Amino acid sequence: MSDAPTPFAQPAPLTIDFIADMVCPWCYLGWRRLKSALSQRPLVRADIKWRPYQLDPAIPEPGVDRRAYMARKFPDAQRLVQVHDHLVEAGAEEDIVFRFDRIALSPNTLAAHRLVHWSQAQGVQDAVLDALFDGYFTQGLDIGAPEVLADIAAGAGMDGLDVLNRLAQGADAETVASDHKMAREAGVTGVPFIIFDQQFSVIGAETPAKLLRVIDHALAHQSRGPGKGRVH
Repeated sequence: MSDAPTPFAQPAPLTIDFIADMVCPWCYLGWRRLKSALSQRPLVRADIKWRPYQLDPAIPEPGVDRRAYMARKFPDAQRLVQVHDHLVEAGAEEDIVFRFDRIALSPNTLAAHRLVHWSQAQGVQDAVLDALFDGYFTQGLDIGAPEVLADIAAGAGMDGLDVLNRLAQGADAETVASDHKMAREAGVTGVPFIIFDQQFSVIGAETPAKLLRVIDHALAHQSRGPGKGRVH
Protein backbone atom coordinates (compact mmCIF):
# COMPACT_ATOMS: atom_id res chain seq x y z
CA MET A 1 0.00 0.00 0.00
CA SER A 2 1.09 3.55 -0.61
CA ASP A 3 2.31 5.85 2.14
CA ALA A 4 0.28 8.69 0.61
CA PRO A 5 -2.62 10.12 2.65
CA THR A 6 -5.84 8.15 2.35
CA PRO A 7 -8.01 9.60 -0.44
CA PHE A 8 -11.33 8.27 0.83
CA ALA A 9 -13.72 9.83 3.33
CA GLN A 10 -13.65 8.40 6.84
CA PRO A 11 -17.22 7.47 7.83
CA ALA A 12 -16.51 7.01 11.55
CA PRO A 13 -13.63 7.24 14.00
CA LEU A 14 -11.15 4.39 13.68
CA THR A 15 -11.33 2.46 16.94
CA ILE A 16 -8.01 1.12 18.16
CA ASP A 17 -7.90 -1.20 21.14
CA PHE A 18 -4.39 -1.33 22.57
CA ILE A 19 -4.08 -4.34 24.86
CA ALA A 20 -0.92 -3.98 26.92
CA ASP A 21 0.87 -3.74 30.25
CA MET A 22 2.83 -0.66 31.24
CA VAL A 23 5.82 -2.66 32.56
CA CYS A 24 6.28 -4.27 29.15
CA PRO A 25 9.03 -2.44 27.22
CA TRP A 26 7.67 -3.75 23.92
CA CYS A 27 4.33 -2.18 24.82
CA TYR A 28 6.01 1.18 25.35
CA LEU A 29 7.73 0.82 21.99
CA GLY A 30 4.48 -0.29 20.34
CA TRP A 31 2.60 2.65 21.88
CA ARG A 32 5.08 5.15 20.48
CA ARG A 33 5.17 3.43 17.10
CA LEU A 34 1.39 3.56 16.88
CA LYS A 35 1.50 7.28 17.59
CA SER A 36 4.21 7.71 14.95
CA ALA A 37 2.07 5.90 12.39
CA LEU A 38 -1.00 7.98 13.19
CA SER A 39 1.03 11.19 12.95
CA GLN A 40 1.45 10.39 9.26
CA ARG A 41 -2.32 10.42 8.84
CA PRO A 42 -3.25 13.75 10.48
CA LEU A 43 -6.76 13.69 8.99
CA VAL A 44 -7.60 10.30 10.46
CA ARG A 45 -9.89 10.38 13.47
CA ALA A 46 -8.65 7.66 15.81
CA ASP A 47 -10.21 6.57 19.09
CA ILE A 48 -7.45 4.74 20.97
CA LYS A 49 -8.56 2.83 24.04
CA TRP A 50 -6.07 1.20 26.42
CA ARG A 51 -7.13 -2.29 27.43
CA PRO A 52 -5.52 -3.78 30.56
CA TYR A 53 -3.36 -6.88 30.50
CA GLN A 54 -1.16 -8.00 33.37
CA LEU A 55 1.95 -9.92 32.41
CA ASP A 56 2.19 -11.24 35.96
CA PRO A 57 -0.86 -10.60 38.15
CA ALA A 58 0.68 -12.85 40.83
CA ILE A 59 3.30 -10.25 41.78
CA PRO A 60 2.50 -9.06 45.32
CA GLU A 61 1.17 -5.55 45.78
CA PRO A 62 4.47 -4.13 47.16
CA GLY A 63 6.33 -5.43 44.10
CA VAL A 64 9.41 -7.63 43.91
CA ASP A 65 13.11 -7.03 43.35
CA ARG A 66 13.45 -6.58 39.59
CA ARG A 67 16.98 -7.90 39.28
CA ALA A 68 16.04 -11.21 40.89
CA TYR A 69 12.74 -11.33 39.02
CA MET A 70 14.40 -10.85 35.63
CA ALA A 71 17.11 -13.36 36.50
CA ARG A 72 14.39 -15.98 36.95
CA LYS A 73 12.80 -15.07 33.62
CA PHE A 74 16.14 -14.91 31.80
CA PRO A 75 18.53 -17.52 33.27
CA ASP A 76 20.96 -16.57 30.50
CA ALA A 77 22.15 -13.17 31.70
CA GLN A 78 23.79 -12.38 28.37
CA ARG A 79 20.48 -12.92 26.60
CA LEU A 80 18.86 -10.30 28.82
CA VAL A 81 21.65 -7.86 28.03
CA GLN A 82 21.06 -8.42 24.33
CA VAL A 83 17.33 -7.86 24.69
CA HIS A 84 17.90 -4.64 26.61
CA ASP A 85 20.46 -3.42 24.09
CA HIS A 86 18.02 -4.05 21.25
CA LEU A 87 15.27 -2.19 23.08
CA VAL A 88 17.53 0.77 23.80
CA GLU A 89 18.41 0.99 20.11
CA ALA A 90 14.82 0.58 18.90
CA GLY A 91 13.51 2.96 21.55
CA ALA A 92 15.91 5.71 20.50
CA GLU A 93 14.19 5.77 17.10
CA GLU A 94 10.97 6.78 18.89
CA ASP A 95 12.63 9.16 21.39
CA ILE A 96 12.33 6.61 24.20
CA VAL A 97 15.12 6.56 26.76
CA PHE A 98 15.19 3.12 28.33
CA ARG A 99 17.11 3.14 31.63
CA PHE A 100 16.74 -0.42 32.83
CA ASP A 101 19.50 0.15 35.38
CA ARG A 102 17.25 2.54 37.30
CA ILE A 103 14.39 0.08 37.79
CA ALA A 104 14.56 -1.42 41.27
CA LEU A 105 11.13 -3.06 41.48
CA SER A 106 8.84 -5.09 39.26
CA PRO A 107 5.43 -3.87 40.42
CA ASN A 108 2.00 -5.38 40.33
CA THR A 109 0.29 -3.21 37.71
CA LEU A 110 -3.34 -3.59 38.80
CA ALA A 111 -3.36 -0.15 40.47
CA ALA A 112 -1.73 1.50 37.45
CA HIS A 113 -4.32 -0.03 35.14
CA ARG A 114 -7.06 1.28 37.41
CA LEU A 115 -5.57 4.77 37.12
CA VAL A 116 -5.64 4.50 33.32
CA HIS A 117 -9.26 3.35 33.52
CA TRP A 118 -10.17 6.50 35.44
CA SER A 119 -8.09 8.71 33.16
CA GLN A 120 -10.13 7.57 30.16
CA ALA A 121 -13.30 9.01 31.66
CA GLN A 122 -11.53 12.33 32.19
CA GLY A 123 -10.01 12.52 28.71
CA VAL A 124 -6.38 12.35 29.87
CA GLN A 125 -5.56 8.72 29.04
CA ASP A 126 -2.59 9.51 26.82
CA ALA A 127 -0.99 11.91 29.29
CA VAL A 128 -1.27 9.35 32.09
CA LEU A 129 0.09 6.53 29.97
CA ASP A 130 3.03 8.60 28.75
CA ALA A 131 3.86 9.49 32.35
CA LEU A 132 3.55 5.88 33.51
CA PHE A 133 5.82 4.58 30.76
CA ASP A 134 8.38 7.34 31.21
CA GLY A 135 8.20 7.10 34.98
CA TYR A 136 8.93 3.38 34.97
CA PHE A 137 11.34 2.92 32.09
CA THR A 138 13.28 6.20 32.23
CA GLN A 139 12.99 7.43 35.80
CA GLY A 140 12.75 4.06 37.51
CA LEU A 141 9.68 5.01 39.55
CA ASP A 142 7.64 2.43 41.43
CA ILE A 143 4.39 2.71 39.46
CA GLY A 144 2.74 0.29 41.85
CA ALA A 145 2.99 2.81 44.71
CA PRO A 146 -0.23 4.79 45.34
CA GLU A 147 1.63 8.04 46.02
CA VAL A 148 3.51 7.76 42.71
CA LEU A 149 0.27 7.11 40.86
CA ALA A 150 -1.38 10.06 42.58
CA ASP A 151 1.48 12.33 41.48
CA ILE A 152 1.18 11.08 37.90
CA ALA A 153 -2.57 11.66 37.99
CA ALA A 154 -2.13 15.19 39.31
CA GLY A 155 0.44 15.93 36.61
CA ALA A 156 -2.15 14.96 34.01
CA GLY A 157 -4.79 17.24 35.52
CA MET A 158 -6.61 14.70 37.68
CA ASP A 159 -7.33 14.99 41.40
CA GLY A 160 -4.44 13.22 43.09
CA LEU A 161 -6.21 12.95 46.45
CA ASP A 162 -9.25 11.41 44.78
CA VAL A 163 -6.99 8.86 43.10
CA LEU A 164 -5.41 7.97 46.44
CA ASN A 165 -8.85 7.48 47.97
CA ARG A 166 -10.05 5.31 45.08
CA LEU A 167 -6.93 3.17 45.23
CA ALA A 168 -7.33 2.69 48.99
CA GLN A 169 -10.98 1.72 48.56
CA GLY A 170 -10.21 -0.85 45.84
CA ALA A 171 -12.37 0.96 43.30
CA ASP A 172 -12.59 -0.76 39.90
CA ALA A 173 -10.09 -3.46 40.82
CA GLU A 174 -12.60 -6.12 39.79
CA THR A 175 -13.35 -4.27 36.54
CA VAL A 176 -9.71 -4.24 35.49
CA ALA A 177 -9.17 -7.84 36.57
CA SER A 178 -12.22 -8.85 34.53
CA ASP A 179 -10.90 -7.03 31.45
CA HIS A 180 -7.59 -8.86 31.81
CA LYS A 181 -9.42 -12.16 32.12
CA MET A 182 -11.46 -11.46 29.00
CA ALA A 183 -8.31 -10.71 27.02
CA ARG A 184 -6.81 -14.01 28.14
CA GLU A 185 -9.97 -15.91 27.31
CA ALA A 186 -10.01 -14.26 23.88
CA GLY A 187 -6.60 -15.77 23.19
CA VAL A 188 -4.29 -12.88 23.99
CA THR A 189 -1.09 -14.41 25.39
CA GLY A 190 1.40 -11.72 24.45
CA VAL A 191 1.37 -7.94 24.29
CA PRO A 192 1.13 -5.44 22.77
CA PHE A 193 -1.91 -6.72 20.93
CA ILE A 194 -3.56 -4.03 18.82
CA ILE A 195 -7.01 -4.33 17.28
CA PHE A 196 -8.08 -1.90 14.56
CA ASP A 197 -11.79 -1.29 14.02
CA GLN A 198 -12.57 -4.50 15.97
CA GLN A 199 -11.46 -6.48 12.92
CA PHE A 200 -7.74 -6.38 12.19
CA SER A 201 -5.16 -7.28 14.81
CA VAL A 202 -1.42 -6.74 15.04
CA ILE A 203 0.66 -8.69 17.52
CA GLY A 204 3.86 -7.17 18.84
CA ALA A 205 5.63 -3.82 18.52
CA GLU A 206 5.51 -3.57 14.73
CA THR A 207 7.16 -0.72 12.86
CA PRO A 208 5.25 2.50 12.09
CA ALA A 209 5.35 1.55 8.40
CA LYS A 210 3.64 -1.78 9.08
CA LEU A 211 1.06 -0.16 11.36
CA LEU A 212 0.41 2.50 8.72
CA ARG A 213 -0.44 -0.19 6.18
CA VAL A 214 -2.88 -1.78 8.63
CA ILE A 215 -4.46 1.60 9.42
CA ASP A 216 -4.99 2.30 5.73
CA HIS A 217 -6.38 -1.20 5.21
CA ALA A 218 -8.79 -0.81 8.13
CA LEU A 219 -9.97 2.57 6.84
CA ALA A 220 -10.52 1.23 3.34
CA HIS A 221 -12.38 -1.77 4.73
CA GLN A 222 -14.40 0.50 7.00
CA SER A 223 -15.74 2.33 3.97
CA ARG A 224 -16.78 -0.95 2.34
CA GLY A 225 -18.45 -2.65 5.29
CA PRO A 226 -17.81 -5.07 8.17
CA GLY A 227 -15.51 -8.08 8.11
CA LYS A 228 -12.83 -9.86 10.05
CA GLY A 229 -9.13 -10.28 9.74
CA ARG A 230 -5.80 -10.61 11.45
CA VAL A 231 -2.55 -9.09 10.28
CA HIS A 232 0.58 -10.89 11.41
